[in-house]
Amino acid sequence: MAIFSASFSFLPVYLGYQLAAVMKMQPIMGALLGAIMISSSISGAEGLDFLGIPIPTNDYSSTVVPIVLGVVFMYFVDRGLQKIIPDVTKLFLKPLLTMFIVVPVELIVLGPAGSMMGYALSDAATWLMDNVAFIATPILAALNPYFVMLGLDKAYIAIEVTSLAQLGWAPIIFGFISNLCIGGTSLALATAMKGNKEKRGMVTTVAVTALCGVTEPAFYGCLIERPRLLVGTAIGALCAGLPAGIFVLKEYVAGACPGLLSALIFIAPDGSMGNFVLACVVAVIAIVVSFIAARVIIKKNPNYIE
Repeated sequence: MAIFSASFSFLPVYLGYQLAAVMKMQPIMGALLGAIMISSSISGAEGLDFLGIPIPTNDYSSTVVPIVLGVVFMYFVDRGLQKIIPDVTKLFLKPLLTMFIVVPVELIVLGPAGSMMGYALSDAATWLMDNVAFIATPILAALNPYFVMLGLDKAYIAIEVTSLAQLGWAPIIFGFISNLCIGGTSLALATAMKGNKEKRGMVTTVAVTALCGVTEPAFYGCLIERPRLLVGTAIGALCAGLPAGIFVLKEYVAGACPGLLSALIFIAPDGSMGNFVLACVVAVIAIVVSFIAARVIIKKNPNYIE
């Protein structure tokens, strides 16, 4: 529990570093902004001001949206200063001016706004799971492969991380269900390929990979060219998502590649196993139902195993 708490307490530092690197800035600048935000002199401190402008009191440890907004703003400041600062002074003057501009804006405007947005996202996810989880979970699980294909799955990563940081758990388990369904569907295809051992071995490999949480090889290499099999994936996701939504399956750690290898993310921090048992039941339903549905579809489309 102490390791879990430490990991999330310094989340703005990790995110700031990574975002700055992705946006082609010096990663240490993003990490520095995150460190400033969670400093005990700033995070949660009262009575602060900048040139007479009061700084709202906010606890930025374990937050996501504030550092994202700050690094995005830093990107534009960095690019602007890059054009106007002489090369001879750029090495030491640009970082100094960047932080002098970004930090006050972050603490006065972007940080508080990001905190409000983070709570709103978390509240929205919680409301969905509290009120219509039995509808939202199966539908989103069935649609998740297409979200991944279009890159839309990144939209709920912030919700997942924010919920984990603020609530201690997250209801974003759509990827776990859909990944297992893709694995089950691919496994059904592999077992039906009895005449071609080489192709069968390849499909078996990508099926196992999908069950472990990485679905791209199975989705793009096997299923997308056999579109009717995706109906089997959707059937499995709907059936598995129903009990997951009704009983509100929760994850307690962010799973980058949710699958069988990351199933421990469903064990509660207090050691209780009820949620983990529910995850196991959901996993079995997802794999078995998608496998059976896919075999029925393959039987009606024998050209899929050629």
